[in-house]
Amino acid sequence: MYKLHHLVTFQAVHRTGSFALAARELDYTPSAVSQQIAALERECGLVLFERQAQGVRATAAADQVAELSRPLLAGAEEFGRRVRALAAGRGSRLVLGSFPTASVQLVPAALTAFGSRCPHSEITLEEGEPEELIEGVADGGLDLALVYEYGLCPRTWSPNLTVRALTREGLFLLEAPGGGPGQDRIERLRDRHWITSREGTAGALSLTRLCASAGFEPRVLHRSNDYDVVRELVIATGAVAVVPELGHTADDRIAATRITRHRAHRTVLVAYRTGNVNPLIGEFLDALQQVVPGWADR
Repeated sequence: MYKLHHLVTFQAVHRTGSFALAARELDYTPSAVSQQIAALERECGLVLFERQAQGVRATAAADQVAELSRPLLAGAEEFGRRVRALAAGRGSRLVLGSFPTASVQLVPAALTAFGSRCPHSEITLEEGEPEELIEGVADGGLDLALVYEYGLCPRTWSPNLTVRALTREGLFLLEAPGGGPGQDRIERLRDRHWITSREGTAGALSLTRLCASAGFEPRVLHRSNDYDVVRELVIATGAVAVVPELGHTADDRIAATRITRHRAHRTVLVAYRTGNVNPLIGEFLDALQQVVPGWADR
């Protein structure tokens, strides 16, 4: 296997016609240059230079080796340039997972902030529910993911994941205007129908536990993971629902009350494999932290 640094030295000697000049150019000793050329000649089985009193003269074989080795050295130089760019986070690719409401409220601003920091890098977005996203991070399909955890339904995290809290959302009780005293007392709603997310989801379990803390089990009438659908169903049916802050849109047709009960919140988190060395992870985390305070203020 030919050594690249031998070919670099060979090109310098071929260009200058001198071991001494090549040594000066490469910051080697003339002896080191001579040894490298001798080693390359042994590897090639060719005489590349005729040693003369006033220097060296390239052979016809050396001219052909010089021509053949130029694209190889150019490729090695390009390889080094790209690797350095990857190490600096330029020209890299990040695969991001996110749940739908974060994709609407947080991701676009974060992508804008990230683009200004890493204009030559690329992010691919994939949506899913937290369980799917966490699995994608664990198996390497995703570099990092925005997920959530309800205060009433804490998750157990794999030791192979690094999980960082990004922001905490309040929970809002949605009901038709005039449907109650406008208080967050869940007890007053024990006889009402409820709308919640799909059975088995953290949102549905959080509602069950929230109502259990008030001494009743919710009578679920409709289920949807789309908070726009939930809002319209509250208006159309008179049922009530609990939605997280990211999923809440102010609407004059509906009364929304922030719930103040203990652990009635949802935390948005960022999860990534602890051993993932993609340099863009840190850059995107910085971008997220840059935009989330603006969302909280709003």
